[in-house]
Amino acid sequence: MHPSLIKSRIFAGLALIILTVAFTLPIVSFHGVMNKIDSGKTDEISEFSKTIWNIYNRGRYKSVSTPKEAYNNLDKMIEESAEIGVASVPIWAVSLEAPNYPKEAFPEGIPVFFHFDGFSGEVHEMNTINHYVGMDPMWVGGQIEREIAPYALLILSLIMVLFIAYNSKILTYLMLLPVILPILFVADYAYWLYWFGHNLHDWGAFKIKPFMPTVFGDGKIAQFTTHSYPTIGFYLLIAISLLSLLAFFARQKALRETK
Repeated sequence: MHPSLIKSRIFAGLALIILTVAFTLPIVSFHGVMNKIDSGKTDEISEFSKTIWNIYNRGRYKSVSTPKEAYNNLDKMIEESAEIGVASVPIWAVSLEAPNYPKEAFPEGIPVFFHFDGFSGEVHEMNTINHYVGMDPMWVGGQIEREIAPYALLILSLIMVLFIAYNSKILTYLMLLPVILPILFVADYAYWLYWFGHNLHDWGAFKIKPFMPTVFGDGKIAQFTTHSYPTIGFYLLIAISLLSLLAFFARQKALRETK
C-alpha cells in the first residue's frame, strides 16, 4: 500500500475521532432533550442521554444559582430547575461585566458558551441583559443551524468513514468540507452578532444605537464590558480542519503516484 495512502487514512481517522467524541456523539445523543425539559416531558429522556450529559458536563461552568449537589447530574439539575446547557463541547465563550454584577458574585462576569447545537452558562441572565437593551433572546438566532447540526455532523462523519474505506476522487474532495468548519462557525457567529446588534427593539429600558457586538477580543457596550474568545471546541475544530487537509493532500499524492 502506498505510504501516502496510509497517512491519509491515519489523518482522516484522527479527525473522525475528534469530531465524533467532541461533537457528533454528544449532539446526536442529546438532540431534542432540551425541548423535552422545556415542555415538562422529562420522563421521555433516555438514560443514555442523561449519562452523556453527566459525563460531558464534568468540569464545565455551572450557573452560580445551581446547587453544588446537582452538578453533573441531569436528574437533579431538572429537579432544581437549574440552568441546563447542551452536552457538546463549547466552541466560543462570551462573558459580560457590568456594575450591577459584582465580582464577588460573578468572578468571571456573566459567561455564556456557544455550541453547534445550543448554549450553556448563564443563559437566562444574559437574555435578561439583552432584553434590557432591546435585544432578542439568544435562542432566536441560529435556529436552523441548531436543528441541522446533528444531521450535518453525521454526514461529515460518514464522509470520513467512506474516505478511509475507499480511494475515490469524489470522496477525496469531499474531505475538504470539514476543513472549512472553523471558518464556517466564525462566519455564522459573526453574522448573528451583527443581526442581533442591528435588530434592536423599543422594549429596551436602555436605548442604544445599532451596533456590531465584538466577535473576537474585548469590547464596550454602554456600561457593559464584553469578552469574546474561542474555547476548547474551536481549537478542536482547527485540529479537525488541519487533519482533514493533511488527509486530502496525502490522498492526492497517493492517487497521483499510483496511476
